Amino acid sequence: MNYSKIIAGTMTWGVWGKKLSKTEMIKRINHCIENGITAFDHADIYGDYTTEAEFGSAFAESGANRSSLQFISKCGIQYLGKTRHYNKVKHYDYSKAYIIASAEASLKHLKTEYLDLLLLHRPSPLMEAEVIAEAFSQLKKQGKVRAFGVSNFTPSQMDLIRKETEVSANQIEFSLTQHTAIHDGTLDYLTTNNIQAMAWSPLGTVFKEDTEQIRRIRKQLDELTHKYNATEDQLLLAWLLKHPAAIHPVIGTTNLDRMTNAAKTVAIDLDLEDWFLILVSCQGHKVP
Repeated sequence: MNYSKIIAGTMTWGVWGKKLSKTEMIKRINHCIENGITAFDHADIYGDYTTEAEFGSAFAESGANRSSLQFISKCGIQYLGKTRHYNKVKHYDYSKAYIIASAEASLKHLKTEYLDLLLLHRPSPLMEAEVIAEAFSQLKKQGKVRAFGVSNFTPSQMDLIRKETEVSANQIEFSLTQHTAIHDGTLDYLTTNNIQAMAWSPLGTVFKEDTEQIRRIRKQLDELTHKYNATEDQLLLAWLLKHPAAIHPVIGTTNLDRMTNAAKTVAIDLDLEDWFLILVSCQGHKVP
């Protein structure tokens, strides 16, 4: 499955973020498409189970061609909120019935006949690979989901699922300030097994905190902005894109200019030493 290199994350499009109107969502859908961002990342729980339906309503009126887009969604988290007040505790449900029901609800809300990719949102201590495989198999045979994957899974957790069914993608937290996947074998595993790497929160905490580490990072990024004619956020994305795991960043912004900047990042190829300069600025010490 081919997804646009930059993926538009929708978590903050609804009540969990900017509370965009239908008109504002339509504008962002079309703006993304015009800039080559054709993959849209969802989860059933976003907006306390409301954002998919709001996006779907906007998509239906956007005039966008569904066949040229990729819709991603996630399932499994039973969230504590107003819409599911009957839940006693936040938990994970990977029963066959729940996976199928969640996927079908996403189809209804997004106003689409199929999902390009369905992810298990987070690993559960109680997940059973055989049960998950049965759900995936049924959804695929019915043409409701084209590919399956996971999110926030370790290599051993992926092995558990892969013994019964194919895992085509893993969406993990990965950024300059959260780069443990480089060292713990996760990205190596994805590359070795031809599993698509996707990264949520790809800018990390660079624009959210003011620490000694962040000041080092921003100083280094500032020194490189003129060389690459790029903004700091573009350099952070370019740092991810340089990795041979072919990571697809999932951007969370709703700002049109930042969406445009993100789309242009694919043209930036960091020099080898510049990549390491940025890494060292984060770590605060030279590589071993």
